[in-house]
Amino acid sequence: MDGYEEFPGLDFDRPAEGVLRITLDAPGLNSVDTHTHRELADVWLAVDRDTRTRVALLRGAGKGFSAGGSFDLIDGMISDYATRTRVLREARDLVFNVINCSKPIVSAIHGPAVGAGLVAALLADISVVGENAKIIDGHTRLGVAAGDHAAICWPLLCGMAKAKYYLLTCEPLTGTEAERIGLVSLCVPDDEVHDRAMATAVSLAGGSQSAIRWTKHSLNNWYRDHSSIFDASLGLEFYGFGGPDVREGLISHQEKRDPRFDGPTSE
Repeated sequence: MDGYEEFPGLDFDRPAEGVLRITLDAPGLNSVDTHTHRELADVWLAVDRDTRTRVALLRGAGKGFSAGGSFDLIDGMISDYATRTRVLREARDLVFNVINCSKPIVSAIHGPAVGAGLVAALLADISVVGENAKIIDGHTRLGVAAGDHAAICWPLLCGMAKAKYYLLTCEPLTGTEAERIGLVSLCVPDDEVHDRAMATAVSLAGGSQSAIRWTKHSLNNWYRDHSSIFDASLGLEFYGFGGPDVREGLISHQEKRDPRFDGPTSE
């Protein structure tokens, strides 16, 4: 794809006039490795400059949307300060580049949706989810604070009570429940997710671009106004990547068992 050569970890096609489809397609249920994490943060700058694109559609290939950060990415963040610092910057860029992209973004969510992929999926302007999708913010299960996008958008989307419940417990949400509490825009049968998301993208591409983009810009000031909350959560999350609990969290994921956290606290 012309103009997207610097993003080899993402797949691109143009299924309709004005619509750019971005597909996560990687081993480990579209897990996000070191290179893809950077690309997922930066691609929205390219979309914003792309005169052929009116709407971006983000989806996952295969059986799910994304399993989140790869074990290698997480291990690098735990073990190396320079890696942790770089990924922190990318995580911040991912959130604000999605928010500040002038083009509307539609996400099509099926199967598991976790981690960095979930960030873009929920911050998308319109999120279409399958009834049996499995949405998980797994930060506290990993042993770090819920940073990424959570503090900036979950309370606005579904309210503080629901945000605290799911972010503190890491309980999974089905697509049906995510729509019920207002976390996503629309829930449809699993086999209709991609078609409905595409129809939405085509409709937006045919609309008044100035009106749609200015509406997005205005509404996203709700997120910009909460940027200090997001910065605090992100800093606390990445502080946790230097602590003892995250090592146990990662090992327990790799060994497919419950974590046994016994690290020191501030008490």
